[in-house]
Amino acid sequence: MKTTLLSVLAVSAGLLAAVAPMLAHHSFAAEFDGAKPVALTGTVTKVDWVNPHSWIYIDVKGDDGSVANWGMETGPPNVLYRAGWRKDSVKPGDTISVRGFAAKDGSHTMAARQIQTADGRKLFAGSPDDNGPKQ
Repeated sequence: MKTTLLSVLAVSAGLLAAVAPMLAHHSFAAEFDGAKPVALTGTVTKVDWVNPHSWIYIDVKGDDGSVANWGMETGPPNVLYRAGWRKDSVKPGDTISVRGFAAKDGSHTMAARQIQTADGRKLFAGSPDDNGPKQ
């Protein structure tokens, strides 16, 4: 009886630990506005291959000459890899064009959907199951 109870508790704890990261995950609509498409071109400053979403940061020069650093949320590393990405697909110093949707809070943050590299390659950047707007 004691062994069965300990087994059940161990399995329950394992399942809870596996589900906990999903509880913190947000939907597209919680942070981004599907009615506010954004298209930017800039120089990559940083790439973070992390879960649950990878991030790419670019410096974008405004019409007035000012530079703003934008953060772009993409799909998780595994989704990007299966879509043809490699860790060197986009790297600091590269110039890229990005299409996506602006953050609701007005910050320089967006949900990236497509990235075009300087050599013309187009990379899918979103996750097909994140409930974001379809293109």
